[in-house]
Amino acid sequence: MTSERPYGEVTDAFVDQLRGVVGDAHVRVDEDARTTYGADMLKKGHPADVVVWPATTEEVAGVLRACSAHRVPIVPRGAGTGYTGGAVPSFGGVVLALSRMHRILEIDEQNLLAVVEPHVITGDLQKAVEAVGLFYPPDPASLSTSTVGGNVAECAGGPRAFKYGVTKRYVLGLEAVLPSGEVIRTGGKSVKNVVGYDLTQLLVGSEGTLAVITKVIVRLVPLPPHQVTLRATFATIQGAVDAVTNLIRARVVPSALELIDGDSLDAVATSLGTRALAPEGTGAVLLLEVDGLEAAVREEGERVAQACRDAGATEVLVAADAVTRQELWHVRRSLSLSLRVLAPLKINHDVVVPKGRIPELFALIERLRAASPGVRIPCFGHVGDGNIHVNMMLDPSDEGALASARAAERELFAGVVALEGSISGEHGIGFSKMPFVPLELSAENMALQRRLKAAFDPLNILNPGKMFP
Repeated sequence: MTSERPYGEVTDAFVDQLRGVVGDAHVRVDEDARTTYGADMLKKGHPADVVVWPATTEEVAGVLRACSAHRVPIVPRGAGTGYTGGAVPSFGGVVLALSRMHRILEIDEQNLLAVVEPHVITGDLQKAVEAVGLFYPPDPASLSTSTVGGNVAECAGGPRAFKYGVTKRYVLGLEAVLPSGEVIRTGGKSVKNVVGYDLTQLLVGSEGTLAVITKVIVRLVPLPPHQVTLRATFATIQGAVDAVTNLIRARVVPSALELIDGDSLDAVATSLGTRALAPEGTGAVLLLEVDGLEAAVREEGERVAQACRDAGATEVLVAADAVTRQELWHVRRSLSLSLRVLAPLKINHDVVVPKGRIPELFALIERLRAASPGVRIPCFGHVGDGNIHVNMMLDPSDEGALASARAAERELFAGVVALEGSISGEHGIGFSKMPFVPLELSAENMALQRRLKAAFDPLNILNPGKMFP
């Protein structure tokens, strides 16, 4: 993080101008607000100078016009559940907190779509559309707290991405505000649209660096009528990886396919006081789900179970009822926070490789474990699409362990790129992964993307200091 301030000052007159846009009650300059909105789950950042809560697209545009006129940096923020510093300031300025824009504006059952404001909680949208027999598949682990706008900004994934894909597959259109305060609308309610450049997909995953999203049109699908959840335990990670390979070879596509290693299982058992995912001593677990018509689900569930047994599963269990199924998924979604019982510092990475190279990824992780004294490296994630969360757990006061973790971090990223993968599958770059971007992108690629950024944001005031070193 840089402490340089190549921008205009946040003066009392400027703050008064913001109050004129959104109202006195929705502008704060106190230390508590500035500090709270100066960090996300990464626990690093830079305090804001002022935090503003707009309620409408017009208010967002007014705040951005003020920032543009005074050349004050501004960072859009949703729920703050990110792990890369993407929604925190690098240079102070304004944090644009979107929590007042939380309405589901429309659920269109005939056209299979919904229109939402950016701060709608992902899990709330899922419940609302499921109540009318529809389905919004993207399901990040933080779905009970993360927002649709944040998911769009980061192109979030989740366990169901193996079958259904990530957030970008479900975004039909956007309303967004440029740094100048101009409002644009991209895409729309039709599923086909090839007029002009695809600005919708350009904004998906742009981490709030090009425009502030104020409305999202999402595609829905019919709710699958039947679901079955299976839990397969293995003595080793290799057994679980072999089962995934078996599934791919058998052309079986579960709706969810999650791998959890032994360290992660021990951590969540300690944190939650339950062994719901696996008995003590288990080396790895696969949590699988199949959905669709009942007869097809029954057959596919049997094929999934057999693929796991063929790989040496010690046990394959089917969730007996909805309560058991929900308990299994609750424990899975608690994994990330539960790792804190292993060590106080977590360096959290979400690397991804082609599915066929998953065994090589885990071989790389084993080498890192052996070469990193003082560092535990529990892993879990969406193994169905090759997206594994590699967590380096250590005591930050142990300088040797910290040095080992930083060396392992770079080796992990370089190894993943060598496996034709990516250094981030769903968390984004923010500022935490910025130094490693040249491992994956060429100088020509980065130069082109900087030119795109300049076209949207010539003053470089919107979420500056992110993505590109």
